Amino acid sequence: MKRIILSIVCLGVALGAAAQGVAPNEGPEKDVKPQKVKIRPYGFVRNYFNFDSRNTYTVVGDQYSMVPYDEKWNGSAAECAAFGVERTDLNAVPHTSFQALTTRFGLSLEGPSVFGAATSGKVEADFGGFGTTNTVLRLRLAFVKLGWDNGMGLKQELLLGQYWHPLSGDIMPEVLGMAAGAPFRAHSRTPQLSYTLTTGSWGMTAAALYQLQYMYSGPSFSNGVWSSVSSIDFANRSLVPELFVGVQYRDEHVYAQLGSTCQTLKPRMVGYKQVEVDGVPTTVAYPVKERLTSFTPTVYFQYTEGLYALKFRAMMASNTSHVNQLNGYGVSDLLPDGSWEYAPLRAAIGYLNMAVGHKYRANLFLGYMKNLGAEKDLFNFGTEQAVRYMIFMKGGENFTGLNSVWRVAPSLSYNLKHFNIGVEYEWTACTYGNQTANGSIALNDRLHMVDNHRVCVMVKYNF
Repeated sequence: MKRIILSIVCLGVALGAAAQGVAPNEGPEKDVKPQKVKIRPYGFVRNYFNFDSRNTYTVVGDQYSMVPYDEKWNGSAAECAAFGVERTDLNAVPHTSFQALTTRFGLSLEGPSVFGAATSGKVEADFGGFGTTNTVLRLRLAFVKLGWDNGMGLKQELLLGQYWHPLSGDIMPEVLGMAAGAPFRAHSRTPQLSYTLTTGSWGMTAAALYQLQYMYSGPSFSNGVWSSVSSIDFANRSLVPELFVGVQYRDEHVYAQLGSTCQTLKPRMVGYKQVEVDGVPTTVAYPVKERLTSFTPTVYFQYTEGLYALKFRAMMASNTSHVNQLNGYGVSDLLPDGSWEYAPLRAAIGYLNMAVGHKYRANLFLGYMKNLGAEKDLFNFGTEQAVRYMIFMKGGENFTGLNSVWRVAPSLSYNLKHFNIGVEYEWTACTYGNQTANGSIALNDRLHMVDNHRVCVMVKYNF
């Protein structure tokens, strides 16, 4: 087993060296000293019990909870009266779940020095994968790091593999629920090449990011209808990875970051139109050249001292469906050649997290999201009486009417080295309404609120 892991680490190190411009004759045979790879296993067994007062948008067996669904009535007041039934919101249904899918295990690796760099890596998995069931083994982290330190305060680090998206970061709110603050916190682990340079308390990071499990939403054509799906194709065929650049400051108590991503994708490669061939309606495909580029700036601040911790993040999200946030983009124009132009949907998103204690730890999480719509109006594929916009977003049509989301989540936990138990109450409220021409929501009498009360009990044994 150790030989297999060592081979994988050395392969990643060689690739990293190539990215740094190392000559072929400076390979591992010359520089690697005969050292063994140090392997440290770690992980935990984690069980969640959850109660929800309403149907909510969830994944991973209801463990990863996002927001409550809008009202879904069984009929109008007149229709229900005519049939003699009570008018009921079909989404106002409480339910419970109890599962251990997020039980986790991993290996921390520390290898030999290569090209003057300390090498390390990690492989981590759980059972929350996607498939016909929610008990699929899922790769969470798999990366190799090369680190250089000149001994005078200048440090460099090159990371290759699957790691946390820079908008997520490996520093998270201290909530007990598996969603870790989503959708107010961006959530994604993604294949990437990341370079970090630090000197003293200051640093900068540049990363090129690809997609695997967390993907963009985009158009899919089937049976004459366009719908919204999630796929890595929208990013991969653009040939341009998502880019991130950020600066950081870190001292004994403070960690702060300011940065931005640049995302580019190709929503469609072909379009379709209906024509008649010998009097028979036929769907014909034609090539299109389309591209959408957007930017998402973010700021993060953390202060920790003794038993106290304060964390804050804010971002102007623009087409961030690939990091589990409830926005995306829409078609803004139909060009003469049949191509579409697009406009990213924007949202102001932020959270504040405060915690105190150690063995007994109290935590309060506050989150807010506001749908700001697109910078320009969307194209109406319908009529003036029956407006139809083409929008591609996380959750599809369920959330095209989402205006804002709030969350208040206090928790209390008991923590030992190998054992944790805690309870968290989570109130998530959404306002839903009618879309306007730019994808934002009209502030009229149709605007209404729905909320979900979630109680989460978590028991974890660490090893």
